[in-house]
Amino acid sequence: MVRLTVLYTLAPSMNEEEFVRWRTTEHQAENAGMPGVIRTDFALIDHAWPPGTQSPYKFMTTAEWPDMESFRAVFYEPEMQSSLLNKLHEMDNKLFIVTEILTETRNDR
Repeated sequence: MVRLTVLYTLAPSMNEEEFVRWRTTEHQAENAGMPGVIRTDFALIDHAWPPGTQSPYKFMTTAEWPDMESFRAVFYEPEMQSSLLNKLHEMDNKLFIVTEILTETRNDR
């Protein structure tokens, strides 16, 4: 499985309330609708560890694909890259991390 993690804060020009409303509705559906995506989420980073540590990020988005081939086919597609590049001005302190999950344990109860 391949996971894309995006850590970021909003640019000062962005309205956080409007962003969260868009991000939790319309954009969440867009992310979930990308070809091959098996899971996606959006999170508010409310604290860091150890105590007293300030997180350099406020939001986190993840999306998962079954394999690297599926991820690359979507993420590096020219239209997707263009769209991402056009949205980068809305984010400050952004970090995109691509990870290949080597093992996973679920404790579903």
